[in-house]
Amino acid sequence: MIDPSIELVSCGSSYPEMPSFPCWEEETLTHTYDEVDYISLHQYLGSRAEDVEDRLAQSLGMEQFIKTVVAVCDYVKAKKRSRKTLMLSFDEWNVWYHSIEADNKKMRQEPWKKAPQLLEDIYTMEDALLFGTMVITLLNHADRIKIACLAQLINAIAPIMTEPNGGKLWKQTIFWPFLHASLYGRGIVMKSSVDSSKYDSKNFCDVPYLETASVFDEEKNELTLFAVNRSIQETLQLTCDLKGFGKCQLIEHIQLTSNDLGMVNTVKKENIFPTQSAQTKVEDTYLTSLLSKSSWNVIRMKVHLMD
Repeated sequence: MIDPSIELVSCGSSYPEMPSFPCWEEETLTHTYDEVDYISLHQYLGSRAEDVEDRLAQSLGMEQFIKTVVAVCDYVKAKKRSRKTLMLSFDEWNVWYHSIEADNKKMRQEPWKKAPQLLEDIYTMEDALLFGTMVITLLNHADRIKIACLAQLINAIAPIMTEPNGGKLWKQTIFWPFLHASLYGRGIVMKSSVDSSKYDSKNFCDVPYLETASVFDEEKNELTLFAVNRSIQETLQLTCDLKGFGKCQLIEHIQLTSNDLGMVNTVKKENIFPTQSAQTKVEDTYLTSLLSKSSWNVIRMKVHLMD
């Protein structure tokens, strides 16, 4: 006898560059569609390439990955004449690339070492921005992505680090977007119409400088706008029409930014941490803001709903 509350996940591709993607999804779902509730997907982003703007555009590849998996699910649904809409489980996601080369070397030199310190990426300010665009991408596809797991939380490609033998605990740069999404990314994700200037990079075209998601918390009557300014040179002027919510009142504008995109946090000093921005105004149903170059932003508002 099987517990009826158990939900099943069909195993999808580990990354979109796999030669079998998306044929694997189509083939396996043809057999499992009626039995499962989700299909899984994984993605880790990051690169050692010199092109910062290209690295910050990588979440567009993540979004295309999601759209392709959704398209396959809906194709199989149509093929089977099914009434069920399959959801997605993003089992693993993060930024990961710093430690790979060093870990490979370490394992060649000490293959039998007990409990080696592996996958301990030290994240930069740039990584926090890329991480933030991944958070926004997941939020904007919450209609189909119902599970999204940051698979490692402590030490191994993680937002939180610890020192050996009961030493100090310290927060990485990516801790902050993760915390903000956890605190304020609760409620209904709104479908926003966004008009942003764009750029082309080595591997991506039409990359918007502004990446954003908005979430309305019905219980608290709060609207939160998450935004990343991808520009490494220019402040971005943001204007939002909020008239669908009635009168809004600014609670705070949290920003995470640094002139040094290579800056990291350490056990000795937390160089990257959120600050309050005074560059945002909300007047009745309009928001205006200046987003610092290369910044992660959380703009929170109290909503006074119209009768």
